[in-house]
Amino acid sequence: MSQQFISVEESLKKHLPEEDRKEVFRILYGRELPELDLTVGATNPLNLELKGYSFSAELEGLRPPRRVRVGLIQNSIVLPTTEPIAAQRDALLSKIGQIIGVAHVNGVNIICMQEAWNMPFAFCTREKHPWCEFAESAENGPTTVFLQELAKRYNMVIVSSILERDEDHGDTIWNTCVVISNSGKVMGKSRKNHIPRVGDFNESTYYMEGNLGHPVFETQFGKIAINICYGRHHPQNWMMYGINGAEIVFNPSATVGGLSEPMWSIEARNAAIANSYFTCAINRVGTEVFPNEFSSADGRPAHRDFGHFYGSSYVAAPDGSRTPVRTSISFCIY
Repeated sequence: MSQQFISVEESLKKHLPEEDRKEVFRILYGRELPELDLTVGATNPLNLELKGYSFSAELEGLRPPRRVRVGLIQNSIVLPTTEPIAAQRDALLSKIGQIIGVAHVNGVNIICMQEAWNMPFAFCTREKHPWCEFAESAENGPTTVFLQELAKRYNMVIVSSILERDEDHGDTIWNTCVVISNSGKVMGKSRKNHIPRVGDFNESTYYMEGNLGHPVFETQFGKIAINICYGRHHPQNWMMYGINGAEIVFNPSATVGGLSEPMWSIEARNAAIANSYFTCAINRVGTEVFPNEFSSADGRPAHRDFGHFYGSSYVAAPDGSRTPVRTSISFCIY
């Protein structure tokens, strides 16, 4: 049996002479980025893998440099999907809380998690119960309250993708990102503008297209926006965040190999080039198995998992340079 395929980058490193590899990487990924010296601390109970890279720019004579350190978290779920909802959520909050602590030690200013990070990506099942129990208020739900304390403690802007329950409008469900300032205040939220309806992407069973447009949030560390998951397939979606003044656009996602992987490394990078801002693409990792079999009228036999989430988070710059990726890496800093 052949060795498991890890990533394009790892395959090129394995099979190309070093000089050829450097030239291929230059053509595929732009200028080579220096690695950051990061630490996970004396102990590493979560078995974290950290990678970090630096994007540099020419120093100006009249304006001081502005240095921003961004963290991206891609992670697997902690408990099986058969466990009680509260236990699953709380285990993820504990895990991500520890990772955010590591981010603080490494000087992160803005951090963003993957799409629907505090739950399994259960929308493939089309089951309302029990998965809608994960939905919560964007402003004062348990996940937001938990992160507000961390944002204030660590002087960090936190971008949190959740399943929102809009209690002011009949408990309507949305796919939402909450932006928490470094003072711990909720700055606002951004909702998913484009909903996929192909294969096991059965998200419209739970929520519809967002109604908040393309908001940009002016944080202490820069103007940020969030283009959630499937929105990356739509160039005008990216464009509107740029028109509204974004300097960094996050793309928290949950997507599996075989469906969007050939486009993954291209879309956020293209958006950075076309719109002259930085893009941060984040995807979860692992395979999530659900209690009941499901199918999606696409001819496939009934199954219990959505597929394998391949990670591969990266940051791209307006000049087309981008960071290398790893499918298994837990935490990235730029």
